[in-house]
Amino acid sequence: MDPQTVFCPNSDCPARGQLDKDNIRLHSRKEGRYRCQVCGRTFAARRGTPLYRLRTADETVTRVLTLLAYGCPVAAIVQAFGFDERTVRAWWQRAGRHCRGVHEHLVEAHPLDLQQVQADEIRVRTQRGVYSRSVALALMVSTRLWLGGVVSAKRDLDLINALASKVRQMARCRPLLLAVDGLASYVTAFQQAFRSPLPRYGARGRARLVAWPDIAIVQVVKQKVEGHLQIDRRIVQGEASLVSRLIEQTQGHGNTPHLRWVQVSTPPSSSG
Repeated sequence: MDPQTVFCPNSDCPARGQLDKDNIRLHSRKEGRYRCQVCGRTFAARRGTPLYRLRTADETVTRVLTLLAYGCPVAAIVQAFGFDERTVRAWWQRAGRHCRGVHEHLVEAHPLDLQQVQADEIRVRTQRGVYSRSVALALMVSTRLWLGGVVSAKRDLDLINALASKVRQMARCRPLLLAVDGLASYVTAFQQAFRSPLPRYGARGRARLVAWPDIAIVQVVKQKVEGHLQIDRRIVQGEASLVSRLIEQTQGHGNTPHLRWVQVSTPPSSSG
């Protein structure tokens, strides 16, 4: 237990969130507790983690969660470790909530200059071999940062709208390339999401929505024709020069010559 690696979790403590301030002391090694020298409060070493108030050893819980993340069936874990199925599922849900909170705090709460985002969706197969859910995902290309995902029972416009809204929430108003597949819902969802209300001082009614400048959308459409896979790359919004520049900035010079985009339509009106 290293006191320099933790900080006081007390929301009223002036030293909350501060590391390496020499204000945390070991209070009880046996109970796994620290004491803050500033506010005088004690707290458990597991505080703020999915392991908080669990009686099982850290290594065991971590091993179970790792197996779950790799798709190991709950029934197999129950047989191997002797835990109750409800206990394993409770750990699973606890870890999921914690991961979501960490992602919201570290990624979603801070707008980024995304430059290029690739979005796609997959069908999730259950342990019984049945496809039951669609998962839409978005990736920041330059850093390989997962911006988030949305789960739905259907692969429809609502699913894509939710993903587009999440990406819009994390994006700064900067030049941005959105790369999607041939699903038409992507274009509609992203065009609607990347708009901002035009200020109307003293006027009543709904503000007019204006599209963000320098937003490019490209589609990569894959289809089989006579047994051969054909890939059609299309620019559906934005100038070809903007697309090439953003690809070069996020993927490097080596990849740019292989991406040949074809202008297929003009950008839509920015009016809301």
